[in-house]
Parts: sequence; structure tokens; C-alpha cells
Amino acid sequence: MKTGLHLIVLLACLAAQPAQAEWRPAERIDTYAISGKTGIELYQSIGERGPKAGQTRAIAHTTFDLKWSRKYEPLQDGSCRLTTARPHLTIIYRLPKPSSKLPPDTQKLWDRFIDGITTHERVHGEHILDMVRKIEAFSVGFTVPDDSGCKKIRQELTKRLSELSQEQRATSRDFDRNEMQDGGNVHQLILGLVNGG
Repeated sequence: MKTGLHLIVLLACLAAQPAQAEWRPAERIDTYAISGKTGIELYQSIGERGPKAGQTRAIAHTTFDLKWSRKYEPLQDGSCRLTTARPHLTIIYRLPKPSSKLPPDTQKLWDRFIDGITTHERVHGEHILDMVRKIEAFSVGFTVPDDSGCKKIRQELTKRLSELSQEQRATSRDFDRNEMQDGGNVHQLILGLVNGG
């Protein structure tokens, strides 16, 4: 009987808590123009015009724009709690696009190539989304003692968010390394485009 009563009280408490509203990321696809009539010509054009990645150029690139709506609440014991952290996330994909109509055989090669590259980039998008969800989960309810002005909490939050950001970058680097090594998925896509099959 006591267990049933505790369960009813617990459910009532959960119902009384405001649920975090569901949010969805926005997506944007930006393209850069490439030229060529054959697979090799298209790939050479990517090498000349692709987004910069350090000293080289990439085929495609995924980045994001992230803003937060946050609400901090000073508590009676002098601590500060982050009660709301709602992300506004846009995942941005930058992909190559031929600037003119391709011959039918090249178009088939291109379609296979760009579909594979888009799938690859969407995994990076999932890594970003996973990072944002981890930030959200960590943030809501995060409390710092002796912070009645809600200033320390922002510094502590920044440290933790930096760690999660570094984790996401490492995950993306490892994924790229596997995909681009000899025999990897992206390596195979490049060979298919350049060698005509």
C-alpha cells in the first residue's frame, strides 16, 4: 500500500514539472560550383574549389550555428541553478555541385558519388546533434554553490561545454580517418568517380 502511495506522489511530482519542449535542428545546404564533363575533371575541380581544411581542401564540410536560450535562477541558499537551456541549432552542409549539365554516364557516376558524400556529411551532422543533446542534458538543473549573482555558473558551464566540443571534434576526426583511409567508404567513392565505376 505504501509503495502504491509513493508511486502516486512521484507521478504527481513528475506531472507538475514543466517538460522541456521538443526541439528540432534546422538544416541548411550550401553548394560551391565545380566544372568538368568527366569524373576526373569534376574531382580536379573539387581539389581547386573545395572548402579549405587546414593546408588542403576538402570535398565537403559540415559545420553548425548554435545559440541558446538560457534561464538562470538564484536560489535561497546562495547558489545558482540553470533552469532552462533551449538550443537553436542549424547544421550547415557545404557540398560540391556541377555548374553545368553532365553527360549521362558522368551524371550516373556523380549521383553515386554525391549521394555517398552527403551520407558521410550527415554522420557529422549527427555528431553535432549528439553534442548539443549532451550539452542540454548536462545544462538543465546544473547548480553552482555560493553564486547568488549567477556569474560562476557561466564560467563552469563554459568549461564543461568546451570538453563536450572537443569530444565531438575527436569523434568526427576519427570518423573521417576511417572513411578516408585506403579502402574506406570515401576513398571508394573517389575511386568510383575518377575511374568511372
